Amino acid sequence: MRKKYFLVICCLITICSFAQDTAAIYLKLQEIAIIDQKVMMPMRDGIRLATDIYRPKGNQKVPIVFSKTPYQFNTWVDGKMTTRTMEEAYNAVSRGYAYVVQNERGRYFSEGEWDILGAPITDGYDAFTWMAKQPWSNGKIGVIGCSSTAEWQMAVASQNHPALAAMVAQGFGAGVGRVGKFMEQGNWYRGGAQQMLFTAWLYGTQNDKFKPTFPKNIQQKDLQRLQRFYDMSTEMPRVDWASGLRHLPVQDIIKNAKGQEGIYEDMIRRKPNDPKWFKGGLYHDNMPLNVPAYWFVSWYDVSSAPNIALFNHVRKTAKEKAIADNQYLVIAPVLHCSYKRATENTIVGERSVGDARLNYDELTWGWFDLLLKGEKNDFKDKNPRVRYYTMGSNKWQQAESFPPPGAEMQSFYLTSGGKANTRNGDGMLSSTVPKEDKPDAFVYDPMNPVPSYGGNVCCTGNAVQGGSFDQSKMELRDDILVYTSDELKEGIEVSGFIESTLFVSSTGPDTDITIKLIDVYPDGKAYNLDETIQRLRYREGYDKEVFMQKGKVYKVDLTPMVTSNYFAAGHRIRIEVTSSNFPRFERNMNTGGNNYDEATGIKVENKIHHSTQYPSVIKLPVVKK
Repeated sequence: MRKKYFLVICCLITICSFAQDTAAIYLKLQEIAIIDQKVMMPMRDGIRLATDIYRPKGNQKVPIVFSKTPYQFNTWVDGKMTTRTMEEAYNAVSRGYAYVVQNERGRYFSEGEWDILGAPITDGYDAFTWMAKQPWSNGKIGVIGCSSTAEWQMAVASQNHPALAAMVAQGFGAGVGRVGKFMEQGNWYRGGAQQMLFTAWLYGTQNDKFKPTFPKNIQQKDLQRLQRFYDMSTEMPRVDWASGLRHLPVQDIIKNAKGQEGIYEDMIRRKPNDPKWFKGGLYHDNMPLNVPAYWFVSWYDVSSAPNIALFNHVRKTAKEKAIADNQYLVIAPVLHCSYKRATENTIVGERSVGDARLNYDELTWGWFDLLLKGEKNDFKDKNPRVRYYTMGSNKWQQAESFPPPGAEMQSFYLTSGGKANTRNGDGMLSSTVPKEDKPDAFVYDPMNPVPSYGGNVCCTGNAVQGGSFDQSKMELRDDILVYTSDELKEGIEVSGFIESTLFVSSTGPDTDITIKLIDVYPDGKAYNLDETIQRLRYREGYDKEVFMQKGKVYKVDLTPMVTSNYFAAGHRIRIEVTSSNFPRFERNMNTGGNNYDEATGIKVENKIHHSTQYPSVIKLPVVKK
């Protein structure tokens, strides 16, 4: 009984404390800001987007920090005032900025139909035009956000609006359609295989076709009143995604969970080169991007490699040297959008990576002060072009580019006596190519896939916990091929893109090949660094499907991985090769069919070949010190 009363008292104290904090923040904001909520900003087609504006009191013209999001930002939720929007507004206004936050078309109080990755980029352009014309605007706008609040930035920036002066894009991979070797269509694919994060995410996010809406042309004063007791949020029943994502066919997963009827069923049918991916809000590398940008990436995010590739692409293709010189990059050893969660002892998954803290507020506002206010501050003197965290040595490093200058590709060839199955097998990584082909075989059963354990993930609910975990128990499965180097006599730093070329044969017309890069500690613990996959029907490109002939050997270039990790002396480098990493990626049913509408799969025997004729290899960017 005492315990019960103690818990009740603790809850009351927490609620009271939250209410006091909320009231204090709101009062502080009221003292310095003009607050104008539920402004219905008009777009060129007449649709109005719900917008909250917080700006300094007085008649001065100020720069604008703009956040556009599909997520809830209402300051009233369940009849209670929330703090997050007000905190962000206070941080901006107290520094002399207007803070403007807007919902995407069709989200919450905004009018129109919502389409993930498909909202017209004219919405962003029109919002810039409207804001720049306000009497309190100095004509310069900076955009900021993480994940879906960042994904729209790149495509809109390609429209070259004169008011857009700076970007801060964090965890922005969901907005990258195609860049260089990567054709993920906003993280929907990796190597042509669906990334299942969107299945779980859309369950709780997509709009049902029958969702309630307010009357068209409802007035701002009515929305301000209604927002106090209608927050327009969908309350979705919780789903055990660890089992929910196992449902087949994948096109019916949300339906099976009795979720909202929305756009998922259409998207799941799209192939990687479907024309719909090239309409709307995705950025593709044939689009110009000439805006100063501060890019934030994390090693255990869902799309580290394409994000870094985009940074490199912009620096290479910017029309003006001044724009190329105004691209900066931070790569942190954390999960998706978890930059500020780094601590004195940052643990990502199970692995400690040391003190990975940075003052992100100082970086962000220093960047905006330089470009939106024109202040002659010390941002460029204090901050390198690229600041990246090297795990293993557990330190921040800096360089003029990434991969850092001096990184040289070192080849590690796969070799074995034909029994690389499990970590107890004879698979090795060697500096020389084996002469004789002794292929390693395993049976891939889509009804018993290799489970995802840690990894570079986002948004899968309880199905996958992201980060670095000891893979050694997983490596006892017979359908995982394990190739390990000798113990390192000297430590080496691997920083950059990892390239993998495997020679594969199969008894099926289609299958997947997955790979993980592992740091093996002297005590045998094997920590994952990055992972990728390739659907073999797309091995010759994403504009066509080419199926396999039984037993024929095919060269497969996998989508590059990326990391910065110090393999200390006594450690070993390892890769795992198999055909599934589920539910990080959807299972290949191996039939050569659509996959999305199939409820049963077939077992196949897959082989990895390695010899002079078939030099299967992983190439690591080794930094010479």
